[in-house]
Amino acid sequence: MKKLRIFYKAALFTLWCILIVPLQWMTLQFTGGKGAYTLPYFWHNRICRIFGLKAIVEGTPMHDRQTLFVCNHVSYLDIPVMASVLRASFVAKKEVAGWPVFGTLARLQQTAFISRSRNDAQKEKNALTTMLDSGKSVILFPEGTSTDGRDVVPFKSSLFSMTLDGNRKGMLIQPVTLVVESVDGRSAEDQSVRDLYAWYGDMTMPPHLNGFTASKGAVIRLVFHAPIDPAAYEDRKTLADDCWRIVQSGLGQQKLAGGLAA
Repeated sequence: MKKLRIFYKAALFTLWCILIVPLQWMTLQFTGGKGAYTLPYFWHNRICRIFGLKAIVEGTPMHDRQTLFVCNHVSYLDIPVMASVLRASFVAKKEVAGWPVFGTLARLQQTAFISRSRNDAQKEKNALTTMLDSGKSVILFPEGTSTDGRDVVPFKSSLFSMTLDGNRKGMLIQPVTLVVESVDGRSAEDQSVRDLYAWYGDMTMPPHLNGFTASKGAVIRLVFHAPIDPAAYEDRKTLADDCWRIVQSGLGQQKLAGGLAA
């Protein structure tokens, strides 16, 4: 049964890519504006349906203003979950660009790739600045790594400096907490169950993706907190720390709710 489920989902994924990827590539030849997010939005929604990913939205996502969405990071599966709700570009580490299939899909999503190398840092910072100057909203995972989903690693503050640029007035920051509620129809309070979705540490992608594909999917709660005006801050470190505390509080609320329910 599980092998049949894997084959079925893989076949649907391949067919959906064959249909959408060429269309999105052609779209990007003519426009890189907001219209270029339409196909990826529908693509990610269908991918979530194929793999059984259900996003429950709590709060109000910002759609009518340029926004930097900052979210905790649990898995590569966070990408379709977030992109099924938001029409925005991602910021990803440079290594993602070289991943088979996923690297191509990331480029078609207009992802900004960031390197840890000082030699590349300024060029890539300029590319991200150009993206923000064009008015695009961006999704950032400022922990700089993925975790087991039980806590939030303190945020790296470097990219928060771009929201403090005086030429980018009106841009908001919206903290988002990603909560893994259930996987394969079972409560994610059990870490072994959560690990069917969570991808971190020394886990390798092929066996992990295979294991998740064999499952019934996952329910993910996206808690959209009240937006923050970065103009109220004088330094990026304080801004990053405040965003981190807000995102972490979303996990704390879910733990409290679970405890009360027990």
